[in-house]
Amino acid sequence: MMSADRHTDNGNLLRVPTSHDVGSDVLPAAVQRLVTASLADASKRAYRLDIAHFEATGRRLPATPEIVAAYLAEGSQTYAVATLQRRLASISKAHRAISAEDPTKSELVRATLRGVRRTLGVKQRQAQALLRDDLFAILDRLGDRTKDVRDRAMLLLGWACALRRSELVALEVADIAFTSQGALVTIRKSKTDQEGAGREIAMPFGRARHCPIAALKRWLEFAGIEAGPIFLGMDKHGNVLPDRISGEAVSDVVKLRVSSAGYDPAVFSAHSLRSGFATSAAMAGATSYKIRQVTGHRSEAGLAPYLRTVDLFDDSAAARVL
Repeated sequence: MMSADRHTDNGNLLRVPTSHDVGSDVLPAAVQRLVTASLADASKRAYRLDIAHFEATGRRLPATPEIVAAYLAEGSQTYAVATLQRRLASISKAHRAISAEDPTKSELVRATLRGVRRTLGVKQRQAQALLRDDLFAILDRLGDRTKDVRDRAMLLLGWACALRRSELVALEVADIAFTSQGALVTIRKSKTDQEGAGREIAMPFGRARHCPIAALKRWLEFAGIEAGPIFLGMDKHGNVLPDRISGEAVSDVVKLRVSSAGYDPAVFSAHSLRSGFATSAAMAGATSYKIRQVTGHRSEAGLAPYLRTVDLFDDSAAARVL
């Protein structure tokens, strides 16, 4: 049985090893800070929530394969396969963090997960892509209030650069370099670039009635933003707040705006901007390589889920006979 000091402390997966783990040596403070920084804040928060859920069922870490298998079977009555797989990964991470044997690697847990996958299926519900014409229909309904000006810039910039919501809210004025051809947008850190190597996205002037460059410049001027975060929160009276908007608020904006335009908000999220750009670009004939220059995908496989619908309709056999 593991000693009491190995408890996860409500999901603190980055508990620094004690002398029980590393002999008589205690890790230096500098090492402890680097260990803590090895995961993104969002990842640490997700791990904590998953472990909190596991322990809320009356279970504790370290756990046996039998306990984890029972947890999976119980969860299969309520949760999607993707959710269960994520929680299983968190349980695995927690056990490695406390130097305990990982029960998720046992054949019992693996077999239970295979059974769950076969029973429930593995198809994930994905946010519907917000295609260009749908985006423009939404933008056409926006007015000139402060929130409208902000949301127009946010939707256009998020769409034109195929940004994740975390990338969108992290943007600062210093990350935008306006040029004679449009703007260079620097993404300093992202989900697939936790070490902050960064990448640049070329955002040209829009040729249609909605231009992301014009919308962004208007918002910055309208709100008097000269430095710091680009997209700021607002109170219920439409007053601009000093703090940057949250990722959850970006999703709320997308849902509110699609609903106002007559679309079902339940099938859209902030990710609809990213997938909408990729799908629309493919439909317009852009190559996978040029699309990946914007989205940041490192391989064709990563981009494939966004393009599957386009491929299904491209030269469809039914179109040849109907």
